[in-house]
Amino acid sequence: MNPGQAPGWFGWALASAAFAALTAIFAKVGVQRIDSDMATWIRTAVVMAALSVFIAATGKWSDPATIPARTWTFLVLSGLAAGASWLCYFRALQLGDASQVAPVDKASLMLVLVFAWLFLGERPTLRDGLGMLLVAGGVLVLGLKR
Repeated sequence: MNPGQAPGWFGWALASAAFAALTAIFAKVGVQRIDSDMATWIRTAVVMAALSVFIAATGKWSDPATIPARTWTFLVLSGLAAGASWLCYFRALQLGDASQVAPVDKASLMLVLVFAWLFLGERPTLRDGLGMLLVAGGVLVLGLKR
């Protein structure tokens, strides 16, 4: 990437990883004195409010009625999956150490590879497979009870 150039997918993915790490830390503290499902609701409300402000401030709002039905279907499914993931994640954080929960949660990396192959026709390379095996080993090492 050239200086002054906007980050590509890799830069955004790194930023996502950093914010996801902060999510684990903040959530672990946040679920100590509240039901994990209520904590997930609060988090979701904050995300909705923040995104609403961001979309309005950047002029990215568009009429939802113009969005194709197929797009709506898959975004709703994605939202339901994200909500289920967050509910499970917050419950796991309430019951376990963040340093154990977060690595196990990252087993999603391996599942994305498998699901992308099954449903999107993506073909992982040998390098991809080796990387996922290393991730799987890391998940097991970090996720095991100390």
